[in-house]
Amino acid sequence: MKMKGAQIVVNCLIEQGVDVVFGYPGGQIIDVYDALYEYSDKITHILSSHEQGAAHAADGYARSTGKVGVVISTSGPGATNLVTGLATAYMDSVPMVAICGNVGLQLLGKDSFQEVDTTGITVPITKYNFIVKDEKDVAKTLRRAFYIAQEGRPGPVVVDILKNAQIGIADYEYEAPKEIIRSTDKLLQEDVDNAAELIKNAERPVIFAGGGIIIANASGELCEFAEKIGAPVALSMMGLGAYPADKPYYMGMLGMHGTRVSSKALSESDLIILAGTRLSDRVVGKKTEFATHAPVIHLDVDPAEINKNIASDASVIGDLKVVLKKLTDALPKGDRSQWLAKIAEWKKQWPPVKENKGEITPYHLISEVAKIMPEDAIVTTDVGQHQVWTAQHYPFKLPRTFLSSGGLGTMGYGLGAAIGAKVGNPGRKVVMFTGDGSFHMNMNELATAATYDLDILIVVLNNGVLGMVRQWQKLMYNQHYSQTTLHRKTDYVKLADAFGGKGFNVTTKAELAEVLEKVKDMKGFVILNVAIDKDVNVLPMVPPGNAYNQQVFEIEV
Repeated sequence: MKMKGAQIVVNCLIEQGVDVVFGYPGGQIIDVYDALYEYSDKITHILSSHEQGAAHAADGYARSTGKVGVVISTSGPGATNLVTGLATAYMDSVPMVAICGNVGLQLLGKDSFQEVDTTGITVPITKYNFIVKDEKDVAKTLRRAFYIAQEGRPGPVVVDILKNAQIGIADYEYEAPKEIIRSTDKLLQEDVDNAAELIKNAERPVIFAGGGIIIANASGELCEFAEKIGAPVALSMMGLGAYPADKPYYMGMLGMHGTRVSSKALSESDLIILAGTRLSDRVVGKKTEFATHAPVIHLDVDPAEINKNIASDASVIGDLKVVLKKLTDALPKGDRSQWLAKIAEWKKQWPPVKENKGEITPYHLISEVAKIMPEDAIVTTDVGQHQVWTAQHYPFKLPRTFLSSGGLGTMGYGLGAAIGAKVGNPGRKVVMFTGDGSFHMNMNELATAATYDLDILIVVLNNGVLGMVRQWQKLMYNQHYSQTTLHRKTDYVKLADAFGGKGFNVTTKAELAEVLEKVKDMKGFVILNVAIDKDVNVLPMVPPGNAYNQQVFEIEV
């Protein structure tokens, strides 16, 4: 069957089971958009306000559904506007395929209009990338791109298709998607046995799990493993939802803003089991003082993570769903009731927050929003204090319900991700927590939310400052609040109305209760502008350069 390269692109998307894409058209991708018009009954296109918003939407769609997110852009500024979204997805191992147009082969390298070296720019921030110069290569390249994006440790893949390859005629024949074989080729029984032996001999094991558990769809296996060996569980920010927050074994996050219980448990443990975590600097702190007192077992699909940041005494490489099942089956039921009783005692001794009975605090706000949300609601955030408060205080019980930029720390991520999550999960509630600093970065995507009648609750924690940077300035820079006090004159109620949504200002707890009751089933997007004190800090905190257990619990001005 002969057809244009652009038509082959769309047929390959249909092959791969894609029924929604995000993007923004332009001159060098116009032929693909023409093909999308022809197949509009099979693929829905969500038109963003900016390519960065489209990339974050594809990311949010992928994280919340487990499918590949697809974003489409034109050449030049269209492609470069994807860069932040691609880097965000790369750092957090999100499966995405970005399809970009580019100038024709005869114009390549001539500084032509809207020409950039897309593959050269994106090499460091993608799992793989391709440039397609011939229409005969379109189908095989896209099929490889989808496979690579999902296989092993997922990540974003860029396919840069030249104009001549989009308009040229080539043969196309349907091909079923290649089955994604979960990576078990490096899984050795000897490694499983070594890890199992260490676990058998431990009296005070601790499990620290990350986003790799969610990517592997291994949350159920993690729960069974923890129950079998009787070990308490701490999570990274990317791992939230991998283990239910209401289970007695759960200790909260570990790291720079982790719980006191998690930090204490790790310090007192005699075995540390790492599962699907890359042990970033925000978790480990001072490397020379992390896990020096106990042996470490590291379970991961990516061999590059083993011994990268922290040396391990044993490791098992492979798909975590398989690895955890093998370990669980290899181990006897562990009786570690004394250790678990100690954890329970610490949880009572150090509750996560001291509630203020007066004005609205971030903890009260997040807890009250959580009460009106069902268990399967999807929560997105931008980056800053609100992100960490949400991670600390929202009770995540299910995987793929917390979407946030962990590795790159992208302010402006949350609204695009919320749009993608709602498009991918139309029957579920979606709530976004943001700060007044982050929200101004990509609030143009409110137009997208309104255009597609997306029900999204947007909660702005408005303290009039860039809170996280200000907190660092307070603690380490002698209260030199350089450019962190915002002087925005934004009227959020009018803003919501202008874009086609609803807005509410909230200043008291009584107002909050009244407004939440009003908006919980409201259609369209809703902005809650909630005033909070600029001097409320994210605590505990491990100052940079300190060990994970050298936490600060108060910041005195």
